[in-house]
Amino acid sequence: MTVRALRPYIIAVGMTLPGLCLRFIHPDISPLVVALLSGMAILGASFLLTWACEVAQMDIPQAVAVAVVAFIAVLPEYAVDMYFTWMAGQHPESAYSHYAIANMTGANRLLIGVGWSAIVLVFAGRFHTGVSLPDDKRTDVLFLGLATLYALFIPIKGSLTWIDGLALLGIYIWYICIIARRPVEDEEPEGPAALLAQFAKKVRLRSVVLIFIFSALVILCNAEPFSESLVASGKLLGVNEFLLVQWLAPIASESPEFIIALMFASRGNASLALGSLLSSKLNQWTLLVGMIPGVYAASFGSLSPSINLDTHQFQEILLTAGQSLFAVALLVDLRLQVREAVWLLVLFAAQLLSPMYDAQLEALLGLAHDPLRLHYFFAQVYLVLAAALLLRNWRGLLRLREGFKV
Repeated sequence: MTVRALRPYIIAVGMTLPGLCLRFIHPDISPLVVALLSGMAILGASFLLTWACEVAQMDIPQAVAVAVVAFIAVLPEYAVDMYFTWMAGQHPESAYSHYAIANMTGANRLLIGVGWSAIVLVFAGRFHTGVSLPDDKRTDVLFLGLATLYALFIPIKGSLTWIDGLALLGIYIWYICIIARRPVEDEEPEGPAALLAQFAKKVRLRSVVLIFIFSALVILCNAEPFSESLVASGKLLGVNEFLLVQWLAPIASESPEFIIALMFASRGNASLALGSLLSSKLNQWTLLVGMIPGVYAASFGSLSPSINLDTHQFQEILLTAGQSLFAVALLVDLRLQVREAVWLLVLFAAQLLSPMYDAQLEALLGLAHDPLRLHYFFAQVYLVLAAALLLRNWRGLLRLREGFKV
């Protein structure tokens, strides 16, 4: 074992140390610095978790690996969102519930709009073709579709309750029960994970467990300062803190997964890369959203109130559900072509940048300014495009039933 082989782990651990020190020292410094250091700590821990999860699947039963490792891999996103949700239950009239929805919707839309698109474009840049998924990924597409159809009813009925949480968690458990019984192909870990894979089984398991514990400690210690400093930084800079939470927090937690997926795509294994981000999307759209009402109820001390959301938050959920349904419609045939990836990226970018041009566009059209108008417009665009694609590829839609098979 050489220092060069250990370098990724040394760098990742080094990234976590300033954030850990901040947690225990509490220096009086700018929230911008706190956000930078705590975000860097979460990023370093995310890399460690990604490598450890890849190795862990070599030594634990498939049923356990699918459920537990999938949860651990997305712990960074969960920690930030669950902190905001817990604080929302403690302070129901505050903006914390809005921040929880912001982080959740941002993470979900980034996965599709940037992650999926980038994989196809990187792969096509080298191999001049789109990406095809194996037949077993039809199950992921099917259950992502089911979760999306349910999510569409949340803004329609105007509430997010513990019943919605149970329904989404139930969809995920159903999915897990199917894929956990399937045979799994042994895949040799690559990159930094390959170093852990070389150890004897006992040493490997201990190393993975230690990395899990250390990474979880780092993430839990930094979730609060990172979340609070993002909000404080927005107020300090005069930037909408909702947007900072929606986009910067998911970038910090999802970057390792994106980077590794892009590396696989550039090496020609785009199917594995896209399949990984497809599973992550399903994970977030069911587990992450499903846990929000439960955590809120536990913090509030009662199941009776639904989480405090306004029209803006429901529009965010509708827009995210619209994008998800469009993505499902594109993947019905288990292929994502270059032009389809471009559409995902263009629509995502157009919606992301809409606050920069919405007022001018409305003035040009002679309309009164409504900051949610373009949210609703893009949600409608996604839904109309999804409906058209599903009607055109109705045979592929019917074949999704095969996803129920073990």
